[in-house]
Amino acid sequence: MNNKTGKIVKIVSNLYTVSSDNKLFECRARGKFRFDKISPLVGDIVDFDANENYIINIHERKNSLNRPQISNVDVALIVTSIKKPDLSLNLLDKLILVIKHSNIEPVICVTKMDLVSFFSRGVYKKLFKYYENIGIKVFYNNDLSGLKKYLNKKIVVLTGQTGAGKSSLLNKLNKDLNLDTNPISEALGRGVHTTRHTEIHEISNIYFADTPGFSSINLDGITKESILVGFPEFSNYECDFKDCKHIDEKSCKVKDAVNSKKILKSRYEDYKLFMKELD
Repeated sequence: MNNKTGKIVKIVSNLYTVSSDNKLFECRARGKFRFDKISPLVGDIVDFDANENYIINIHERKNSLNRPQISNVDVALIVTSIKKPDLSLNLLDKLILVIKHSNIEPVICVTKMDLVSFFSRGVYKKLFKYYENIGIKVFYNNDLSGLKKYLNKKIVVLTGQTGAGKSSLLNKLNKDLNLDTNPISEALGRGVHTTRHTEIHEISNIYFADTPGFSSINLDGITKESILVGFPEFSNYECDFKDCKHIDEKSCKVKDAVNSKKILKSRYEDYKLFMKELD
């Protein structure tokens, strides 16, 4: 046996590409993983037999996501378009909630701001300033130097609406990638899936995972208490009732803050929707 340790950087069907000592090894997984109901993920640190090209052990993960399927992530970069497809604050808030619940830092990258008027750009920048004020980093795709500096040496998963510009962003960072991109489907009003598998690309000391985008995400494993934690701005207001859920209660300081526009109304509406989804 010639055992080595490496990182899974690509999965296509049942073939796992493992990076180790600046070399790539095409491996398969031992049957024991299927028996133990464990599936290797992109990002996994694994031990493998370099002679037989079989993965023999998966190291403990610090975190993982189900959609997209990836592990040991530092940052989830939420690529968020303003137009084509239109900005969905509900999806953005749900992604932030699920990502933070998975012990991963959410970072927003805004794209396609050039498709709206100068006045509208100011409105959107004010909107995203709110997200910055609650502790979430926001970058724009015309500020790639700032984004690259923040993500340096981190493992980053790209998420967001299909067609928001995930593959295009990677192409801008490294033109040699030449990842396939397609225009928005005008008939459906949404993007066309162009990424067929999850793969990690090293770009300027950043490890990006390009994934097959997704159109829906659920709140599996998330409790009402987790949802409250996911809306940190609510904690700035002390309600009369300690166990206030900020929905039907009277004398709710959070609802007062919404009415006075101190809390973003769309965030509050999404909070109520997520709570109702759990019910």
